Amino acid sequence: MFKKTVLALLLSAATSVFAVPLSSQHAVVIDEASGAVLLEKNAHEVVPIASLTKLMTAMVVLDARLDMNELITIEESDVDTLKFSSSRVPVGSVLPRSAVLELALMSSDNRAAHALARTYPGGMMGFTQAVREKLAALDMRHTSIGEPTGLSPYNRSTAADLAKMVSAASQYPEIRRLSTGAEDLIEMNGHMVQYRNTNRLVGREGWDIHLSKTGFTREAGRCLVMRFQAAGKNVIMVLLNAKESAARMIDAENVQRLVTGQPFVMAKASAPSRVSARKHGRGGIMLAKAKHEKGKKKRKTV
Repeated sequence: MFKKTVLALLLSAATSVFAVPLSSQHAVVIDEASGAVLLEKNAHEVVPIASLTKLMTAMVVLDARLDMNELITIEESDVDTLKFSSSRVPVGSVLPRSAVLELALMSSDNRAAHALARTYPGGMMGFTQAVREKLAALDMRHTSIGEPTGLSPYNRSTAADLAKMVSAASQYPEIRRLSTGAEDLIEMNGHMVQYRNTNRLVGREGWDIHLSKTGFTREAGRCLVMRFQAAGKNVIMVLLNAKESAARMIDAENVQRLVTGQPFVMAKASAPSRVSARKHGRGGIMLAKAKHEKGKKKRKTV
């Protein structure tokens, strides 16, 4: 029912609009209960989605009802040879499937996501066929996913389609739980290793996040999807192609402020979006300087 409501409302234009500061190039924000589109920006353009792919990987694996206690060995074939992204999961590690799923969702590990698909019934071919069937079931007509990590720039979708994926993923208790842990200790080759969520908003005071996934590649930019609660509403948020992590976080904060009717924070070089203004007429704009990140860190594909 939700996906039909979303499709109908995304095709309709908002009757009352005002500018919301938003650095992400593509976005949609939806009140899940009513299906009302609170924000829409280039929501129907097909673009790379990076590690947001891993939500689809998790759903397909869970749909297969595989043994979560089955041990999976991380193999050389799981190493990223496309982007050469880093991983804290050594080749040869042996982990239960539940831990591999957690690493793919919480810390966005690419080796873990690839191992989940490799060990799917029928191997990688069986996995990709299951993904195609899941996309059809969710009516994600503008989405193509050919591999499980999101490293490929040919994993592409729209913000509108991804809202359907987030809504569907939020129906899985395992995905809600594993994607919203701030950190966890996982046994790795006899040692306890701490892993943290790639979304810095998880666990932050003032946020009630029910599902989360980040993404980054050079082609996709900084991406973030969440299902969160604010002002008594369950909200689906999709943000695609922000240039920096700080800008992505400010965008998310402004979405929350939109829902709660608080003044916005204006990031440097942010762009306006067309936004449904129903029940948000009192929202204002406040100028603030985004904190500059100290030093330059090597970008990680997440």
